[in-house]
Amino acid sequence: MPRRKAKQVCPTPGCPNLTDSGPCPPCQTQARAARPTPHRRGYDRRWRTASARYLEDHPYCECHECSALLPLQRDLATQVDHIDGLGPLGPRGFDPTNWQAMSARHHSRKTAIETFGH
Repeated sequence: MPRRKAKQVCPTPGCPNLTDSGPCPPCQTQARAARPTPHRRGYDRRWRTASARYLEDHPYCECHECSALLPLQRDLATQVDHIDGLGPLGPRGFDPTNWQAMSARHHSRKTAIETFGH
């Protein structure tokens, strides 16, 4: 019989709920509702145009893991990452030297590590 992992207290400050991992469902819902829309975070038409042009010139993933591979061995890039993690509203939001083309899975992994530490 597989062992079950002990529940933990929700990491949201002041929340006493127990959860299997991460924030409890009510705290997740509250966090999603409080987060600004992508458009308000700067991911508007100007960003979509700039990132599409960047991907035309950088069709393969440029993440740390893929950069050691030959281009045709890399994942296809579908997203443009802000290296500084500040997005289009940051001071270098539209500076191509602050961008890297990434596959969706590598970009999601990088974002999870930067946001949640894992």
